[in-house]
Amino acid sequence: MSDSSPARTAALVLDVWCELQCPDCRTALDDVRALRARYGDRLELRLRHFPLEKHKHSFAAAQAAEEALEQGKGWPYVEAVLERVAELDRQGEPFLVEVARELGLDAEEFDTALIDGRHILAVDADQAEGKAIGVTGTPTYVIGGERLDGGKSQEGLRERIEHIADRLLADRASEEG
Repeated sequence: MSDSSPARTAALVLDVWCELQCPDCRTALDDVRALRARYGDRLELRLRHFPLEKHKHSFAAAQAAEEALEQGKGWPYVEAVLERVAELDRQGEPFLVEVARELGLDAEEFDTALIDGRHILAVDADQAEGKAIGVTGTPTYVIGGERLDGGKSQEGLRERIEHIADRLLADRASEEG
């Protein structure tokens, strides 16, 4: 899931391999928010889907996130779902539609998208790419070709991402200057 536009193409890209039913991804939200605050438009955060089989609603949640992106509220939707992982565990797809309604999105279209599977290929493509580059759990970050696994431990992870981002941005600035 990417909300890139022509104005953002020069931004450094941080792929966030995430699963919306994952408690570790919920914990990582604070890091994602801090990175967004620190870098603003210089860093494009791209949600990449990596639903895990152990979470029965994760594949539907990934599809719902794609529908939220299509309706213009990808990250707000992702954050709202991750904030309430326990509710997703208990309620499943009706919860995904409820969150859409709460955010002012077209809930009926969400329901239809989950039924007709229009976003399955996007989710499958992300998952296949993740497997191809060695993603085994979530959250996993990829920036500047470096993969950082947050599924084992998130200790010091944001600092490592910031170090890499600062280095890459400095390199770009010296190339342009």
